[in-house]
Amino acid sequence: MLRIPKFRQVAALPFRDEAAMRRVMLITSLGTRRWILPKGNIEPGLTAPESAEFEAFEEAGVVGRLASSSFGTYSYDKIGEDEEAILHHVRVYPLKVQQTLEAFPEQEKRERKWMDPDEAIEAVDEPSLKELIAKFTEET
Repeated sequence: MLRIPKFRQVAALPFRDEAAMRRVMLITSLGTRRWILPKGNIEPGLTAPESAEFEAFEEAGVVGRLASSSFGTYSYDKIGEDEEAILHHVRVYPLKVQQTLEAFPEQEKRERKWMDPDEAIEAVDEPSLKELIAKFTEET
């Protein structure tokens, strides 16, 4: 399989602090229903952080205060129409959630769930995303 790097995606890492515990929100992907972060391509006319904020609203129905700089990156393979694996690198921006909306654009297409760090790490498939979530919940 040919692996072609792509660097055009961004994600939001929605989080909130409850008592002494940090929680993160994951959503299900459209195709495989795996637990992931809200993510997508950088939208024309938007900066990378603005695109991450837009994805958080559209896919997870959350709004809040987004960090202006990326916390880190993770990678995953996506199989294209030609059955080739395309390596995607995703820049991740923490989003301190201030509001979880009842209605949002992709509410009928996805599940969303607040998870404690251990549950979130267990739920995601990508090893580099597991590491990023662990690092985020330990350091911040």
